[in-house]
Amino acid sequence: MQKLVEFFRLSAYSTIISFFMLITIFITKNYMPYELFLREALPFYKTDFKFLFTTKNYNLPNKNKNDFNNNCEVFNEIEPSDLINDIEYKKVTKPIFDSEQLYDLTFLKNKFYSVDKKTDLTLNDFDIKKFLAADTSINNSTDNVKVLIFHTHSTEMYKDSDNNNMYDGVVGLGAKLAQILNDKYKIKTLHHTKRYDIVNSKPDKRGAYERMETDVIKIIKANPSIEVAIDIHRDGVAENIHLIENINGKPTAKIMFVDGLCKLFRNNILTPLNNLPNPYLDTNLALSFKMQLKCYELYPNLARKIYINAYRYSLNMLPKSLLVEVGAQTNTKQEALNAIEPLADVLAKVLLE
Repeated sequence: MQKLVEFFRLSAYSTIISFFMLITIFITKNYMPYELFLREALPFYKTDFKFLFTTKNYNLPNKNKNDFNNNCEVFNEIEPSDLINDIEYKKVTKPIFDSEQLYDLTFLKNKFYSVDKKTDLTLNDFDIKKFLAADTSINNSTDNVKVLIFHTHSTEMYKDSDNNNMYDGVVGLGAKLAQILNDKYKIKTLHHTKRYDIVNSKPDKRGAYERMETDVIKIIKANPSIEVAIDIHRDGVAENIHLIENINGKPTAKIMFVDGLCKLFRNNILTPLNNLPNPYLDTNLALSFKMQLKCYELYPNLARKIYINAYRYSLNMLPKSLLVEVGAQTNTKQEALNAIEPLADVLAKVLLE
């Protein structure tokens, strides 16, 4: 009888605990993803809680079947699990790796890179020794333009932006980055502000990369001293995600470097995209890798994981090319602007090493 009473007592306790867990999950569902809540609030649980979850609609933009043909892949569609990981690593105060782990491809896939399911990392592409040995510096001894900043998607704005003022979005970020590089670091920088995602006075991202590439190549040919091309974007995330960190006492939007491998899974085989080649892929990857390492060193919470997709984006015109996303549509324009000073600091240190 005593054992039976003990059994019912334990069962009652378990029922009460489970009830309060479910109530708490219900209350917090509008503030953070369920799985993140369970990881943060209940760290002593080792159970896989996926059986508690329902499919959450993140309202991400639909892909257009012409995106691939136009080299206009919507790369701001991050999987929910990646979003959760970004928040989980938000509070790190030191690098989340050691030097030996950087040579572990599995570790890189889990902690350093966010890899789209359309492509994959391979040892052939990710030779970390080669990345670290690559010369990503510039010759800043002459008074010629060294850096070109442009915007394939100039209409990307923030939650409090004036859509009628293009400088309230990513174009304004480019202007500030150019100013800091020119004035503080004495790296002569050109900011190109032509809009490539406006067609017939209406926003249209389809074909923006092709339209941009024609003009940017002309600028590079007219200014052969340019060594670095930077395409500044803004990410698109679920409305309940706020990519924010305190940097130097300021609320700062988190940044994310983007790389395109020019390789796509077809029939489960990773296949090169011969119609979208990038002869500078190795240097692209080395530069973003060094930028990420420098971010971890100087501003451990500034950068999200590097996002890897199958396409080439705007990274095929110069060896030292960067595509960086600053915050998302859920950030304010000031939070995004606050990210530019640490980004400039990281960039200058990598380029002037």
